Amino acid sequence: MLIASCVFAVLAGLLHVLIFVLESFRWTKPSTMKTFSITSAEEAEATKEMAYNQGFYNLFLGIMAVAGAVVTLLGQQTQQTIGITLMATGTASMVLAAMVLFTGSPDKRAAAVKQFTLPALSLVFLIVSALL
Repeated sequence: MLIASCVFAVLAGLLHVLIFVLESFRWTKPSTMKTFSITSAEEAEATKEMAYNQGFYNLFLGIMAVAGAVVTLLGQQTQQTIGITLMATGTASMVLAAMVLFTGSPDKRAAAVKQFTLPALSLVFLIVSALL
């Protein structure tokens, strides 16, 4: 179960790295604007700075989840504790952010569910592995 948790944490991390790229470097591209329901180039330009900043939050969450999974899988007992802490903190933050998006932006609920699923699975498998 711990390995499954790590796999889903890595997948969640990679998704957040993709979101980082979209928000920080491709925000004004038509395909990205469509992904984020941005209706005009003016709106994209007006929110570009905010998206750039938000993209880095996603990158840092992704790094935390991936680094935690790698340390968990490769480390000794002490390092595994550190890895599990990083992985749980990163994925729990992702889950909570997805819940905020789901409740705060009804038109973005499909995106919120996508953002929620991988880190939530990681947390479920982590909890199950701790109970066994």
